[in-house]
Order: sequence, then C-alpha cells, then structure tokens
Amino acid sequence: MTRSFLPFCKPDIGPEELKAVAEALTSGWITSGPVTAQFESAFRESVGARHSLAVNSCTAGLHLALAALGIGPGDEVITTPLTFCSTINVIIQVGAKPVLADIGHDLNLDPDKADAVRTEKTRALLPVHFGGLPCAMDAFWKIAEKHRLHVVEDAAHASGSTYKGVPIGGGRSDAVAFSFYATKNLATGEGGMVTSQRAELQDRMRLLCLHGISRDAWNRYGKDGSWYYEVTECGFKYNMSDIMAAIGLAQLGRLSAMNSQRSEIAAYYNSMFADMPEVEVPPNRGDSQHAWHLYPLRLNLDRLTIDRGEFIKKMHEREIGCSVHFIPIQLHPYYRRVLEMRDPCEKALSEYPRLVSLPIYSKMTSADAERVAEAVREIVTSTAKRNTVGSGCEVRVGAEANH
Repeated sequence: MTRSFLPFCKPDIGPEELKAVAEALTSGWITSGPVTAQFESAFRESVGARHSLAVNSCTAGLHLALAALGIGPGDEVITTPLTFCSTINVIIQVGAKPVLADIGHDLNLDPDKADAVRTEKTRALLPVHFGGLPCAMDAFWKIAEKHRLHVVEDAAHASGSTYKGVPIGGGRSDAVAFSFYATKNLATGEGGMVTSQRAELQDRMRLLCLHGISRDAWNRYGKDGSWYYEVTECGFKYNMSDIMAAIGLAQLGRLSAMNSQRSEIAAYYNSMFADMPEVEVPPNRGDSQHAWHLYPLRLNLDRLTIDRGEFIKKMHEREIGCSVHFIPIQLHPYYRRVLEMRDPCEKALSEYPRLVSLPIYSKMTSADAERVAEAVREIVTSTAKRNTVGSGCEVRVGAEANH
C-alpha cells in the first residue's frame, strides 16, 4: 500500500483560528487595530515582559531592536554561524558588522567563544535559541554587564521555551524577537513579536515600526482619533495586521498544548534512537524548557556507509520529508565575500554535515511519529558499518551531552 507523503512541517490550524479570522474580517479592521493590541497584551503577559510590539516577522523585530538601540556603522554585533540568514542580514542592514563566534555542543552560540572575539567596537550580543533550546543566557548577560553591551535575543524557535523558570521573552535582555512564520510553534502565516523590559526602547521601536509616524495609524481613524499626524523619523513598514493577530491569539491559547505534543514526540524519538550508536539525539538541559521547534538528529557518519544527503534521500523514498538546519553562514557566497572570520567556527562546520531535522509538529499523530522513527531505524541499521554494530557505544543524551 502506497503511503501518503508526510511533510517536514505542517501548521496546526483548527476551528479556533478560523473563527478568530472570520471575526477579524467582519470587524471593520483588517490592518493593525484593536486585535493586534489585544495580541500584544496577551503575549507580553504570557512571557512576563513589560512591553511588546507585534510585527510582520522576526526579522522585522530584530531590525527594529538594533535600529532603536542606535547600533550602526562602526559597531560590531556578535552572533552564531548556525542560524538563518536574516539574523546576519539585519546586522548588515543597520550598517554594523556581524562577527561570528562558534557554537557549543548544544548547537547554541558558545558564550566563551563570543567573549573571545569581542573588541572595543562590539556593541551587542545576538544569541539564537537554536531549535527551541535556550542559550545559556546568564553567561551572555554577565558578559554584557561587564562590557556594557546590549543583548538582543533571536527567539524565532523559542515560543514557549523557558530558561531557569522564566519564559524566553521575559528575561534581562534589551529585546527578544519571536517568529510566527508558518512553520513555527505559534504560527500566524507571517508575523512576529518583539518584547522588551525597557519603556524607552519600546517607544522607539513602536515609532520606527510604522514609517516613523507619531501616533498609531489605526487610532487616527477611531472615534477619538485625529486626522493629523507627523513623521518624526524615517521608519519602516513592519506592523502586524489584525487578521494575523487574530490567528496569533487563538494559537497563543493553544501553545502549551501544542508544545506538549512536540515534547512527547521528541521523547519518543529519543527512546527509539537511544540504543543506536550511529546517531546522536538532540541535547537538552535541566535548567530549560525546550520548545522543540526542531528535532536535529546528528548522524555519526564514521559509523555509516552513507552521508547526510543519502540519508535524506532514503527518508524521501519512504515518503517522509526532512530538512537541514542550518547551512553555516560562512558557507554562503555573499557572506564569504563580506565577513571577516576571527573565529574559524570549526564546531559549526563539523556539525553541519551530520545534521538532519526530522518532522516534529503538533499535527503529527502517534502513527506519524512511529513511521518516522521506524524509517530512521531501518535506514541506519541497513547502512551501519559492520565493525561498529554492537560496539556498546552509547548515544549521549540530554545534559550529559552538553559539555
């Protein structure tokens, strides 16, 4: 019997989202309006932030944060090579210089490596919570405090993650940007949120978010609004619509349950792969709650007769989609031309060839997860080098892998 294709990711949209969108469409406000304001309020309450701003992408949130902090030409921002290109682009777009520092075993930016590439020109640290596992933020905040640096977190993968009991978005950083792209744990199609604990930074980001106009556009057309406005800065067009915000509100109400489903799938995968020395399951830490946006399995290629590309091809032959996160920044042609590599980022380069992201999302059924795990076991077992099978080597799991 031919099985249907199991995609790498699929948004979890239900009747709550459909109802919310219908109400937004018939309300009279389909751009930024009262639903957007409601979503901002609900989100900042959920993460414990004092301020929040709904935007049209995580990229917009990162760009706004850097611009509002006054980071620009002559400044340097330290970040990770294992990220999506937007993390780097926003640094370049404010006129600053991206500086890459290597990752640790948890695939997150290594604080010690970040500190090692710091110079007098460094203005900010930009850690990325890879796959939904929070970075070791205490170390970054300590570096920032000692050297008077800003910290902006890329939390594109971290909706629902916590670090030492505090939700990502509610900590001590200057700003934290989230993604609500279609593949994310909380998905509005396009969209994002940027949170902050600083009122003056929030005000600056809100001003820049919509053309530099001195008051919210939707308020100008309300009963108590005024037609008059002033453009006080050269801003951007980064606002969220009420349609996206309506989806976001519904998704936010279901986020805990959706993330619990992801966590169950991750635990199941871990149990299914724990006896296989040919693979290494993703790390986790006891001080954090993992959002499991990604499940990055690492292939121990020295124990296999195939490479990562062949592994993905064999999964596809079994009608299962996989992906890779991420192609290290320094391997892209554009960044090879413009980046100065103080740190060779050897860990990121060595991890990249063996990284493969398996499907993990809340719409997956138990049968879907079993299908993925069985396919991995079949492929690995059939391609394992004979002299490694039964070697007794154990897979490093959880906190033990975080060294």
